[in-house]
Amino acid sequence: MLQRLFEKIWVQNVALAVLIGLAIHYFGFVFEFKYNFDWSILFKESHYGHMGLMLLDGLGLTITITLYSAAIALGLGTLFGLARLSTFKPVNAFATAYVEFFRNTPLLVQLFFWNFALPNAIPEEIRFKLFELHYEFWAATVGLGIFTSAFMAEIIRAGIQSVPKGLLEAAYSSGLTFSQTLRKIILPLAFREIIPPLGSEFLNNMKNSSLAMTLGVTEVCWTMQEIESLTYHGFEATVAATIIYLSLSLIIAAILNLVNVKLKIIPLGKTPTMRRVADAVFAPLEFAWERTGRAIRRARRRSKASLTLTPLARFVQQAKKQIVLGSKVAFVLMLAWLVFKTIQGVASFDFKVIADNLRALLIWRFPNGGNTEVFLGLGGLSMSILMAVIAITCSFFIGLFVGMGRCSANRAVRVPCTLYIELIRGNPLIIVIFWMYFFIPVILKVDLNVFWSATWAMTIFFGAYIAEIVRAGIENIPPGQVEAAKSTGLGYFQTMRHIILPQALKQMLPAIVGMFIAAFKDTSLAYIIGVTELTTAAYSINNRLMLYPFEIYTTIAVMYFIFCYLMSRLATRLEKRLNPEVARIAM
Repeated sequence: MLQRLFEKIWVQNVALAVLIGLAIHYFGFVFEFKYNFDWSILFKESHYGHMGLMLLDGLGLTITITLYSAAIALGLGTLFGLARLSTFKPVNAFATAYVEFFRNTPLLVQLFFWNFALPNAIPEEIRFKLFELHYEFWAATVGLGIFTSAFMAEIIRAGIQSVPKGLLEAAYSSGLTFSQTLRKIILPLAFREIIPPLGSEFLNNMKNSSLAMTLGVTEVCWTMQEIESLTYHGFEATVAATIIYLSLSLIIAAILNLVNVKLKIIPLGKTPTMRRVADAVFAPLEFAWERTGRAIRRARRRSKASLTLTPLARFVQQAKKQIVLGSKVAFVLMLAWLVFKTIQGVASFDFKVIADNLRALLIWRFPNGGNTEVFLGLGGLSMSILMAVIAITCSFFIGLFVGMGRCSANRAVRVPCTLYIELIRGNPLIIVIFWMYFFIPVILKVDLNVFWSATWAMTIFFGAYIAEIVRAGIENIPPGQVEAAKSTGLGYFQTMRHIILPQALKQMLPAIVGMFIAAFKDTSLAYIIGVTELTTAAYSINNRLMLYPFEIYTTIAVMYFIFCYLMSRLATRLEKRLNPEVARIAM
């Protein structure tokens, strides 16, 4: 009876309104959330300047970092994605090492290395000139671009490999060269397939730009903290930053959706409204691209006309072969020089410094910590692992129930779950950490240690991502199985427990392992509120020693890499074992 009642839309709407009213009453009256709200600080001039204009300046810098780093990431990602498919082993090995290293170390550690360690290897006069050119901004932008390019390279490689081999053979048989085949056949088809995952990386790139604040770049997060320190109205500043990041996420998602619609192949005479909107938006770009293409084609025709003489054409062909051969030799020599300089640099390390501080990097002060420290002073790598294990374990159960709720037909369940997912996924983890550390204790009137603030923030953050993995896994199950379960008399929860979830979890397991890797890397962000995990421990040791940033940051990069790489191999093996297309029946 109750189930049939809740199938009615008006009952679901009433239940949703009651939930909203209870939430307002609970937080507004039961917790007596007393706070002197003053939203006018964002719209008026103060002794320290106009706070709203400060946020707008931060927004402009965030957009600048996002655009520059996205361009760098797309260019390097395409280059290294192609290099990963090269049959020339030195190129393939270098690209693989690049992708694996930058994917399996935290962005924050990379930014610290570019900003604090790398300048020590540059001559002093050049270093001062670099800092005059806003070195922190370029370190954050280029570092973010390099980090994101490693993920884009794998996406582009997978997209290229998805192109059927027959198309390549047909292109070669029609007389197209490799470069023409790549430009006219492979990349257009590959990019059509990879727009959704590539779009996710663009979104992640925008959210990751918030880490530029750790280098002193005055983007949105840095400006938010500055407003809080000047006005003591951190709640308003954090809400404003949250709205800014949500708006940027929605705008990027809308643009990528238009790109996806534009690239779709649709039948003639059946053009949907969204396709017309996409055509109108991208018409100027198409016009500019066509004009540029015509100019390039004219230049090629002229160059071909000048090569009508057979001896000259043969000379050009021979020259091309020599250039390719020379490029390979030069690349091998460059790679050998790079390996030599790397070995030389590592050999010059003061390994005594690493040995003296290795225990602190692994366990910090455990078991001799003070009364104010959690877990007897545990920190360093052990703290990072502990945080990741707690966060991913708890977030799994949150994601499981929220993901199931996201798939529910009941609005009173689906709408709150959707709002939770979109609100959390639309903001950087830094914002979630700020909410958990600064404001949730005020609202709930509880005193949270920095460790638990960061851990619960990560739990809430990754719960939203796991919920989307769960939703995708559930929706991937054929609807006929649900109908068959219902026809046998199974209820909703029995169907989920016995039919849907066992199959969906098998498909979700590799992605969940990937989330654990991301959680382990993102424990580095707990540095922002002072949790003594591995990055904070390294930063503290480096500040104490002052002279050994290469030794310290290289050591923790290797630690992060070893753990993340081993877990990524585990995820790959699980994906292969659980893939029904490669499974074999044992007789």
